[in-house]
Amino acid sequence: MSDFIDPIIVPKRVLSTGEMIPCIGMGTFGSDRFTAEQVSAAVAGAIRRGYRMFDCAAVYGNEDRIGKVFAEAFVENAVRREELFVTSKFWNDMHGKGDVLLSLARTLKDLRLDYIDAFFMHWPFPNYHAPGCDGDARNPDSRPFSADEFMAVWRQMERIHDMGLARNLGMSSMTIPKLEAVLPRCRVLPTLIEMELHPAFQQPALFDYCVKRNIQPIGFCPIGSPTRPDRDKTPDDVADTEMPEVVAAAKAHNVHPAVVCIKWAVQRGQIPIPFSVYENEYVSNLRCTTEDPLTPAEMEAIGKADKNCRLIKGQVFLWEGAKDWTELWDE
Repeated sequence: MSDFIDPIIVPKRVLSTGEMIPCIGMGTFGSDRFTAEQVSAAVAGAIRRGYRMFDCAAVYGNEDRIGKVFAEAFVENAVRREELFVTSKFWNDMHGKGDVLLSLARTLKDLRLDYIDAFFMHWPFPNYHAPGCDGDARNPDSRPFSADEFMAVWRQMERIHDMGLARNLGMSSMTIPKLEAVLPRCRVLPTLIEMELHPAFQQPALFDYCVKRNIQPIGFCPIGSPTRPDRDKTPDDVADTEMPEVVAAAKAHNVHPAVVCIKWAVQRGQIPIPFSVYENEYVSNLRCTTEDPLTPAEMEAIGKADKNCRLIKGQVFLWEGAKDWTELWDE
């Protein structure tokens, strides 16, 4: 198969547990642009092209179809279960007592797996919004982050880790103040943390904070998520693939600027999880991690080009009396 990239040559990261994880994964959030069938077909193609990490979530509404793909791949010997690193996340309406286990049980049933490689708290608060709602939607029950409420949920996660149902635990969309409030209270520390990371939004302080504590960053929106929901778009957003430093490197390497964003992410040390339903795109995303790295000068130029442009602002999670989305991020 000419488009097969041998997983052995894809660089790996070593987690705090000693486990190995690929340096790149495939996201499965199709937002409101792609159907569950399109996403699961992309996962099927990606497995056969050499992807071994997949980032899932209950709220994406496609885990049952992805599970069918996994089951078929195992039966056909396209991949063995132990070769895959599968992550999932439980949604904000599953923060109640006992709900984490219920959510994981549903995810395992849908994905047709006996365990999950990493299970994440999708957002660090129970503020719920319905999938597909517009950016002005507000839930009257939303409230500010509470370390005590967070830890009550994390204790449930620690129990599923003890049970062997989740090999690793993860946090997502955190800030340094939030991490400072909860990490000292964790019996089982997070192995991974998902955060928005791309050339226009590099979060250097949070990134360094996690790396120093041996928590592996996973970067979502690695190319600026051009297909993100319309509610997450504002006129001031920076397009990563149009940044001069990215474009210059793309021309020098004769690749698409999106590929430069992936190379930059991998060489910096985060694990990007780009999503595409198009085979040529997801194959090139994987292949680019194995060849023709960016030069130190190109890495430095992109590193200095940070615009502090957050794309996923989370305004749908705001509570009554909150000033604006910056309060979600302790800014």
